[in-house]
Amino acid sequence: MTTVLDRLPEGARVAVIRLRSLGDCVLTTPALALAKQFRPDLKLSVVVEDRFAAVFTGNPDVHQILGPNAASLALLRPHLALNLHGGATSVRMMLAAASGLRAGFSHFRYQPMYNIRIPRAQDILGPEILKMDRTVHTAEHLASAMFHLGVPQTEIPRARLFAAPCSRSGPYAVLHPFASSPGKTWPREHFLAVAKHLRDLGTEPLFVAGVDEDLSAFRVHSCFQGAPLEEVKSLLAGAALFIGNDSGPAHIAAAFGRPVIVLFGSSDIENWRPWRTENAVLASQGGIDSIEVSQVLEAVEHLSTSRLPQPR
Repeated sequence: MTTVLDRLPEGARVAVIRLRSLGDCVLTTPALALAKQFRPDLKLSVVVEDRFAAVFTGNPDVHQILGPNAASLALLRPHLALNLHGGATSVRMMLAAASGLRAGFSHFRYQPMYNIRIPRAQDILGPEILKMDRTVHTAEHLASAMFHLGVPQTEIPRARLFAAPCSRSGPYAVLHPFASSPGKTWPREHFLAVAKHLRDLGTEPLFVAGVDEDLSAFRVHSCFQGAPLEEVKSLLAGAALFIGNDSGPAHIAAAFGRPVIVLFGSSDIENWRPWRTENAVLASQGGIDSIEVSQVLEAVEHLSTSRLPQPR
């Protein structure tokens, strides 16, 4: 059977529309890798908001990074516009591309705008997934679009990010004590207790946060508030360990193969657990506040046996 990718000419231009957010962008990179592995000739352009563009910098799978503006898409004139976002803005970008092939998931809004409708991931990934009736991971969901378009089904790789690891005088752990809502945020005093434990082990705790997140409570330690995403990538690429709430930096750390401890509150764990890296996922029926410091310290001990200094 002829697939969508079979219909694309040699060196075809493909616009992959993935406007945001940080974790979604990171978990799009396995899908890009699958497409390029199958069709190395494809020229994949990623359409993404400027604040998340650094996720894709240095990635050899990406031909170019475009901002979400109609002029760029009109100039590109891709053979295929693949919308992995699904909202109104992304549909406008898809239409601006004036591509004859417009693909998006069948659960997206504005279905008349698509002439290639991608089924749900469970139907693409096969009978074993259906039999288990399990929630698919976001990386699986995004990769399933490539399988539907014609990439032969294979193991979905780790996310791919590229940055030079940060060079510091000794081992360090990166902690991210914020999330998108209070129900996803572990108490700050708990993070401080974990940071003290790491320092006692001889591992420097580094705190990272976005420009609008206040790290003043953590100033006894090294803090990187509002650092450029390229710098955050470098910090995480060289870290011995990441500890944080379910949020974008956790997925960056996982992409670099760092051991990851993630505290979950209201998020769906199966959708968002760390992808293909050594990890510990902690949650509680009583909410994220009910996760004990001792549980995190146990996870630190379990994950850091060969990576962090041990107490004398």
